[in-house]
Amino acid sequence: MRLIPYDRGAAVEYAHRWAFARNPDYFDFSALGGDCTNFASQCLYAGTGVMNFTPELGWYYLDSENRSPAWTGVPFFWDFMVRQERTVGPYGISVPRSMLRPGDFVQIRFETSGDVFAHTPVVVSVGFPPRANNILVAAHSNDVDNRPLDTYEHVAEMRYLHILGAIAPEQEEGGPQPDGAR
Repeated sequence: MRLIPYDRGAAVEYAHRWAFARNPDYFDFSALGGDCTNFASQCLYAGTGVMNFTPELGWYYLDSENRSPAWTGVPFFWDFMVRQERTVGPYGISVPRSMLRPGDFVQIRFETSGDVFAHTPVVVSVGFPPRANNILVAAHSNDVDNRPLDTYEHVAEMRYLHILGAIAPEQEEGGPQPDGAR
């Protein structure tokens, strides 16, 4: 198993570049329930360059019709990233807010969303010490960049995802790398 370090700078750079626009390489899910986790996945992919093509349980995007639930679904994204089995693709851990770093993710459960987490912003900046007013995020659906975390309203709960890196796909020694692998 080969580990790929997470390029947080590339993820944050991608977030700033596309926060108020849409990358034409990806479908915009804004009219179909929201684009936040699709955008979060794009940022994460920019920082790892590897997907997991396991049908239904992986994390991948080929087109709007051929993608995993974890690429665009808030709870599925979380479940894939904190999975116990270390399979191909990015992975992370649940952490307290104080351990967030740029390139990590926040998931928000709103008072109106019941027991379901409904939004996935990407962390683009963290002040010291980390507080809700100096942790800045970028997100799609309601497009934002450099938004303080404490400006979200009607929040019932937040959870925090720290990305540790990614696991590269297996390859033959000296052979070509799979698409998207670094």
